[in-house]
Amino acid sequence: MSNVTVDAEGTVTGNTYDKYGSSNPVVRRLMAGFERTLDELWDAAGPTSILDVGCGEGVLTHEWAQRLDGGRIVGIDLDDPHLHELWKTRQAPNLEYCVMKAENLPFAENEFDMATAIEVLEHVPDPEETLCEMQRCAKRWILVSVPREPIWRATNMARGAYWKHLGNTPGHVNHWSSGAFRSLLSNYGEVVELRRPFPWTMCLVRVGD
Repeated sequence: MSNVTVDAEGTVTGNTYDKYGSSNPVVRRLMAGFERTLDELWDAAGPTSILDVGCGEGVLTHEWAQRLDGGRIVGIDLDDPHLHELWKTRQAPNLEYCVMKAENLPFAENEFDMATAIEVLEHVPDPEETLCEMQRCAKRWILVSVPREPIWRATNMARGAYWKHLGNTPGHVNHWSSGAFRSLLSNYGEVVELRRPFPWTMCLVRVGD
C-alpha cells in the first residue's frame, strides 16, 4: 500500500511502499535485518536527544521516544495532511513533530545529541546541504541509511517493479553505492560503522566527542 504524496514541485512525502506495515514474508525478513542493524547502531551511539530529519509517518520517531527515557526527540518533515493525521496517533511527552525543510534548520549548534535521516537522503534535492545542517545541530552523532545501489534498482526490477524507470523508486533522486556513501559522509565526520543490511547502506558517523 502506498502512503506517498507528490506536491506540485515533484517532492515526495510518505512511503511509496509501507515497508514497516507489510505482511509480505520477504519484506518482513528484509525489514527484520534493517531494524536489527538500526537498533545496533542506535545502541552503539546511546543518544540522549534526537533530531529525526524526514521522520515520515513517525514510526521510528515514536519508537525512539519510548527508548530515550524522557530525552527530547523532534521529528521534522514536509507539510502533508496524511502525515499530520498519523503523527496524532504516535505521541509521547518527549516527542515533538515540526513541519519544515531540512535546509536552514531553526535549531542551535549542538542542540541535539544525534541527528538521524533514515531513508531520506535519496529524496532530498541537495543531500550535502542537509548533511551540513545535521552536522551543525548534532553534538555527537549522525545516523543515516539509504538504498544501496545498484542493488536496490536491480531488486525492484527482479520483482517487476518500476520497469519504465529502470527499477528506480519514485522520488529517489540520489543514488549511492556503499563506497560512495561512505565517501560522502566522511566529509561530515568519522564513519565509525558502515553496515549493509540487504539492500541498504547504513552508517553511524561521529561528528563530535
